[in-house]
Amino acid sequence: MLQICRDILPQSTLTYVAFRLACAETLKLVECAQHIPPEQIAPYGYLTEVPFLTNVAPQVQISLLADTWSKHLSPERQEANLLDESVVYAVCETAARIVERTPSFVAAYLQDGPRRVEVAVNRRLAVEIRQLHLQLSNEGDFLVISQFQDLEPDESRRLKREFRLSDGYLQPMFEVLGRWRVPPNMPRKMTGLLAGEEIKALSEMLGLSATRK
Repeated sequence: MLQICRDILPQSTLTYVAFRLACAETLKLVECAQHIPPEQIAPYGYLTEVPFLTNVAPQVQISLLADTWSKHLSPERQEANLLDESVVYAVCETAARIVERTPSFVAAYLQDGPRRVEVAVNRRLAVEIRQLHLQLSNEGDFLVISQFQDLEPDESRRLKREFRLSDGYLQPMFEVLGRWRVPPNMPRKMTGLLAGEEIKALSEMLGLSATRK
């Protein structure tokens, strides 16, 4: 189970729907991008909802989603870091946006998943998905740190002290910006979110082996 500050992310159908929609759309965009010249591709993927993480490589975005989902499914309490908080926020905002703007995609994205889910695709669903992250007791620091990028070092350090943001607390966010590769066992962390054939397809898309540990 994933603990964010004082709260546990609910292990509910709604959480599954949010992660599934955000994951499915990002994977679809990765597939489409393979047929477009790189210079014509703007940043995409669910993590573009977090300004600081807009340029994280799409395959890394998928890997981060898998990591956070795996913590969520763990029978043991897993304390979220700032990166996990970012993923949960971005997943919920992306899923709510899909419900609001392209509701016809919802059934297709939920189809063939490991859970049989029937949800009413309406404004209430979008509101409930956003409430998943709004009801968590985090302070949204992941939305603040983009302000530091264009500041002089002294001013950046001053603001970090003002917001009580230590370098260790922020380090996972900065580290992921330069990441490109994903671990071979990443698709296995999608268990419970993707069906077996989908995990196999993901492994093939990313050139990974789903059987390696």
